[in-house]
Amino acid sequence: MEFPIAIHKDDGSVYGVTVPDIPGCHSWGDSINEAIRNAKDAIYSHIETLLELGEQADFSASTIDDLTGKEDFVGAIWALVEVDFSELDPKPERVNISLPRFVLRRIDEYTKAHHETRSGFLARAAMHALAS
Repeated sequence: MEFPIAIHKDDGSVYGVTVPDIPGCHSWGDSINEAIRNAKDAIYSHIETLLELGEQADFSASTIDDLTGKEDFVGAIWALVEVDFSELDPKPERVNISLPRFVLRRIDEYTKAHHETRSGFLARAAMHALAS
């Protein structure tokens, strides 16, 4: 899916980016090219955060023609950013992993004591490690 992005620049500032179809999603860059690249990262990060929070992340993309007449975007430079939603699929997928037995035992003890599933614990631990 291609999302339109609005790029603005005030004198003495960086290029600011707004993603009109994803409320709260903004980015910036020192150049237009960097602003577009950063916007793509911002879109993925924003949607990943929504999914981690268990919120809906089903967006539709407007056309640039639909957005150009809106007051918030007067004077904007427009670009399109390609987002592959298959990379953001929250559907669980079964995987086969190997862990030392003592690690698995400790995970199971922890998850039982905290009323959690093994899969949920491992997913949360992985996301925490990836965020660091």
